Amino acid sequence: MIRLAQLLLCVSALGLWVASRLPWVSLGSADGLGHPKTSTINGAAWSTALTPLAVLLLAAALAGLAVRGWLLRALAVLVAMVCVLLAYLGVSLMVMPDVAPRGAELAGVPVMDLVASQRHLTGAALTVTAAICSLVAAVLLMRAAASEPRQAAKYEGVAGAGAGIGAAEISERGMWDALDVGRDPTDPDTADTATTPVADRGTEGR
Repeated sequence: MIRLAQLLLCVSALGLWVASRLPWVSLGSADGLGHPKTSTINGAAWSTALTPLAVLLLAAALAGLAVRGWLLRALAVLVAMVCVLLAYLGVSLMVMPDVAPRGAELAGVPVMDLVASQRHLTGAALTVTAAICSLVAAVLLMRAAASEPRQAAKYEGVAGAGAGIGAAEISERGMWDALDVGRDPTDPDTADTATTPVADRGTEGR
């Protein structure tokens, strides 16, 4: 699950990087003195948080290799918070009634000179997609953190069962060795020697 989450985080980071390079808003302006001109605002200029959030998601993907337990849960919560912010950035462009005033401010164009404005939704759609991928990654990280105690208990149980079987085999072998040399394995006085391997008793006899 962690590896799948890391893959999703890397895909999200790549999607955000692409979205930051795509045009989000185009403005047409004319001041009456020269030819009309078009100003294009890319994702990095429209939403300055895109690139830092892409770096943060990539760092979270790398951190998934090292953190476990409550740190992994904290990482999942952080990714979920980034997901909410990304969804806001992408949806805000789609639902904004008029992008011209903010676009004019970012492009440094007087509002009175604006003659047209256009929004490009490809970058915003990529941002929302990255948010969905990040949300799935956060769920996977949280599930991986929750399953770690159960897996540890399972491994401990298997190890304990193996140790018990090994002890039983040694005890049974010692009883047979005691019978081979004519000793009573049920006699308390010979209980210690009943568990002594034959090779060791031969060495003691020498």
